[in-house]
Amino acid sequence: MRRVLVGFLAPLAAAALCTASASGAPTVTIQAKIVPIAGFPGTGDKLGAGAAVESQVRITGSEYGGFPPPLIGVDVFLPKGTVLHPSGFPTCPLATLEPTGPGPKDCPAGSAAGPVGHVLGEVAFGTKIVPEEATLESFYAAGGGLEFFTYGHSPTVIEVISSAHYVNAGGLFSHELIAEVPLVETVPGAQDASVTSISVKVGSAIRQNGRTIYYGRVPKSCPTGGFPARAELKFAGLGGLNPVTVTKNIKVPCPPR
Repeated sequence: MRRVLVGFLAPLAAAALCTASASGAPTVTIQAKIVPIAGFPGTGDKLGAGAAVESQVRITGSEYGGFPPPLIGVDVFLPKGTVLHPSGFPTCPLATLEPTGPGPKDCPAGSAAGPVGHVLGEVAFGTKIVPEEATLESFYAAGGGLEFFTYGHSPTVIEVISSAHYVNAGGLFSHELIAEVPLVETVPGAQDASVTSISVKVGSAIRQNGRTIYYGRVPKSCPTGGFPARAELKFAGLGGLNPVTVTKNIKVPCPPR
């Protein structure tokens, strides 16, 4: 059976280690780093270079029946000067990933936004809440956004599509990535699934007509103190809880010279 679990947040185009907490809110720890794109020399944590971002997210809390509330959205603000170049990359049609479609194996070559990642969650299985491990695949979407396909098969089969799109941001930031995460009910009447761990790497490049195109580039200059970035994780108001957003302002260290 096909059910909806969580997709994920989308890439942090920054490198940082941060912890955020709020009254009545889960604790979120994000560890991320700018890394090279495999097969493309000169990429990585360098000013103006093409790069991928590798992120690990941990969510802890006991507010929702002993677990964190379900994650329902993530907004990521990218540092001013970050360059995105989505045009030219193949995209995977949403219909391919939907339950009636053939699945991610039929996505066009070059449409994958990164290697396969992982998600760990807590789901209702019978009368018990048990861990569920799932794979997380990211793809480029029409319009320059991203699609995330999550698949778990034990203890229950779970499939989900989560979409994210960019809007322009002002001030200290260049773009805001907005990701919507669907609720998951694995057993009728039981609590929805919670996410406790996410590991994802996003960013790629293609060679086209003798030139290399990078989906994302590091800013060409870095302000004193590092790149400013922000992450906002939104949690559902279920089980008598109020909706809550955990916000973290981040200073990303400047690349080494």
